[in-house]
Amino acid sequence: MRAVLLALFSAALLCAAPAHADTVEVAGVKYDTVADVAGQKLQLNGAGIRYLAFFKVYTAGLYLPQKADLTEAAVAEPGAKRLRIVALRDISGERLGKLFTEGIQANSTHDEFVRSLPGVLKVAQLFAAKQELAKGEEFTVDYVQGTGSIISINGKRTGDVIKEPEFYGALLRIWLGAKPADSGLKKALLGQVKPHQRTDADQ
Repeated sequence: MRAVLLALFSAALLCAAPAHADTVEVAGVKYDTVADVAGQKLQLNGAGIRYLAFFKVYTAGLYLPQKADLTEAAVAEPGAKRLRIVALRDISGERLGKLFTEGIQANSTHDEFVRSLPGVLKVAQLFAAKQELAKGEEFTVDYVQGTGSIISINGKRTGDVIKEPEFYGALLRIWLGAKPADSGLKKALLGQVKPHQRTDADQ
């Protein structure tokens, strides 16, 4: 009888496994392994945690049409893309906008930054108006080829489409560039490490 029960329990676990494989959990935040942006199916390329010292600030997940483990491949990949960020603590909207601006500037040439500036200003204004991204709140930035970058806060589309094609690549380089916001998060978004892994070099 015991052997029968064990067999039934094992079968139940096997049946349940596919449901768990549909999401990846990072610091309690679930990321679907696939997403649909403008009718295009995207794969979760990687997800991880943004640390500030030893504090967890937010999680981030990057979706691409095809997986890429190098920055330039991820940035240059044609088609739709999605970046999803979920706050793990309250973040000032003004501070968030400033970090975005500084991150883009640090990973762009002067000419690249100038071309991206209209989009940078729109993002800064959006977050300044939001005042605060509270713990548990989220935003996504979708790129739709031929349309531009679309920002949604807590699932609601916010602001105008950012039409400058250079903007999305500049945005991604905040996390994937030569001077990333968090080197451990960069590796996670590129799928080079698992979300929970963080080496001494990343601190």
